[in-house]
Amino acid sequence: MEQIISDLQAAGIGEIRQNESLALHTTWKIGGPADVFVIPRDKEQLVSLIRILYLHGTPWMVIGRGSNLLVADKGIRGVVIKLGDALESLRFEGTDVYAGAAYSLIKLSVLAAKEGLTGLEFAGGIPGSVGGAIYMNAGAHGSDMSRILKRAEVILDTGELVTMQAEEFHYAYRHSILQQQRGIVTEAVFELEHGDRTEIAGAMAAYKDRRLRTQPLQVPCAGSVFRNPENHHAAKLIEEAGLKGMRVGGAEVSPMHANFIVNTGNATAVDVLTLIQEVQRIILDQTGITLVPEILVAGER
Repeated sequence: MEQIISDLQAAGIGEIRQNESLALHTTWKIGGPADVFVIPRDKEQLVSLIRILYLHGTPWMVIGRGSNLLVADKGIRGVVIKLGDALESLRFEGTDVYAGAAYSLIKLSVLAAKEGLTGLEFAGGIPGSVGGAIYMNAGAHGSDMSRILKRAEVILDTGELVTMQAEEFHYAYRHSILQQQRGIVTEAVFELEHGDRTEIAGAMAAYKDRRLRTQPLQVPCAGSVFRNPENHHAAKLIEEAGLKGMRVGGAEVSPMHANFIVNTGNATAVDVLTLIQEVQRIILDQTGITLVPEILVAGER
């Protein structure tokens, strides 16, 4: 990695750290170190960074706000790219919203509501970034990113900068083409609609109240762990199996919301993965249903 670091330094690529603990950069507060951790200062540096990594054949991954992500205890080999302030732009043009990949999805939904634009209410409780939400087709309350995305600017793994239309993402439930075809979203354009500010604010307030009552937001977690099986809710299946409060090490099935696994203070990635597997085993034995995780697991196990 010495040559990679030397080349990145020579190219003036942002902030470069070695052996950075990724527990500092995930909402679960879990994860070992990244060999090299880079925070580009702007989009141009990000493009240059990807081109250098492509030429060297160096493995890399990108993180935004670190939600929906479990990093292995041994960390991540290669380069981890953190999208920082340079990709937190936001502007409104009529009903079109231009948002940088690192922009907070919660903040975006709030500001869209203040503009009297409807369509993003569902995202008011999703603690990730715009880029991560597009990658995962994040959703809630019966809607998701596929409903509102118009197009996005993406850096391919070769370093080529392209514009992808919404249909090119081949969206499905918690899935986009970026999970197979590597790329980094830099900016997205969402197509919203004019709405009644009072109605929008009321819907968002109701969603927020429900989240506060039903989700363990005061402890480190990563949102919903399992996808909802067809015609079922994962949380309901887990709760009916009596698994709320089940623990492995420092990881616990939340007593508040059965589809959340929380870090009670000293959980490891192994604890979380073991608990996930045990929940899957029990639900499969009792119901014949296979629960599929919707979290991203990364790193050396």
